[in-house]
Order: sequence, then C-alpha cells, then structure tokens
Amino acid sequence: MSISSVNAAGTVLDQYQIKDAEPKGKELGKNEFLNLLVAQLNNQDPLSPQDNGEFIAQLAQFSTVEGVDKLNTSMESMLSGYQSSQALQASSLVGRKVIVPTDKAMVDTSETFKASMVLPAASSNVYVNVYDSAGSVVNRINMGQQAAGNVSFMWDGKDASGNLLPPGAYKFEAQASYGAETKGLTTMLPANVDSVTLGQSGGELMLNLAGLGSIGLSKIQVIGQ
Repeated sequence: MSISSVNAAGTVLDQYQIKDAEPKGKELGKNEFLNLLVAQLNNQDPLSPQDNGEFIAQLAQFSTVEGVDKLNTSMESMLSGYQSSQALQASSLVGRKVIVPTDKAMVDTSETFKASMVLPAASSNVYVNVYDSAGSVVNRINMGQQAAGNVSFMWDGKDASGNLLPPGAYKFEAQASYGAETKGLTTMLPANVDSVTLGQSGGELMLNLAGLGSIGLSKIQVIGQ
C-alpha cells in the first residue's frame, strides 16, 4: 500500500460534516459516518496507525450524530403530541362564545348586548358609537366619566329613536375625550366559534368566528359557555 493512498483514506472524513451543521460538500448521516470510519481503519498504515486521540475524537463525532438523530425523533414525537392536544382543545371550542379584541360583532338584538373596552387613562367623557352593516350610525352609548381599566358597556339593540333594530352585524366605535383630544379605544366583543382550523406544521390554532372571519387562539381574552 502506498503512503499517498493511506493519506487519502486517512482524510476521507474531512470531506464531510455532521448532520445539522453547515455542509462543506455532502450531508453525512450516522451510517455513512460509521462506514467511512471503518474504511479509514482498514486502510491505515500499519507502521503508522491512527493516533488514539484522533480516533476518540472521531468516535465522539459519531456519538454526536447519533444523539442528534435521537433528539430529532423526540422533537417529532413532542410535536405530534402537541398537535393532538390542539385538536382536542379545538373540538371543545366549537359552539362556544369567546371575547376577542375587535370592533365588529354579530348581535341578537332581542337580547341586551354586553361588551367592554380598554381605557388606558381616566377620561371625562367616554362613549360608543354603534354602526349598522351599511356604515350608518344608529345609536350612541354615553358613559360619561370613567376610570382607567376595562370598562363594560351594554346596548339594548335599539336605535336613537327607541326602535328595535334587526339582528345582524354591527360595528362598535369606542372613544374617550382627553381635554380637546379624542382617542379611539380597543373594544372586546363576544363572538361565537363556528369551527377551528389547525395550524400547518405546528402553527397556531385558528378560530373561525361567526360573521367575523378567523382569529388566532392567542388573541382570545375569555372563553365562555
């Protein structure tokens, strides 16, 4: 055996890297790594065998590759369990009412509509404009002076003249006065969950709300009956 061929065999592992590292050339799995290590041992120079330290380092590389494979398997198992948990959680939400940060809601005007707003600072005058599906103002809920925090409000489903309006989609525009300035507020409105959509590749669970579209589960403030 020529020394040149021994050197070539002795450096054959240098052409590869462990999986999940930046590749120099080819991707190396644990089986390929072991085959190359055996080939290197078979072709080493008997008069100048491989250094013990270098051999141990290569075995450590092999152990690392095998550990990464086991870790990937464990992570895949955890992800599968998480997705199953999401599916179970999703099935329990269908048909229930949730509170979400939105300015639109499907309102059954035969019942008192209850919602809330977020007031960042105390205001001398807080009110809520109610719009119908055509964008026309049908009523204003005057709440007067309010302290900072979550502020509840109600609407009886009637217009400014006291006429009962039909059920359907309505928009709620909450505003607060601060001196000569008026600021819009975030409203928390109820909605019914029609169905759910599981996120792709472990993504967030999406709730499909009646008349409102989809919203991520993380944005839900309260889950009701």
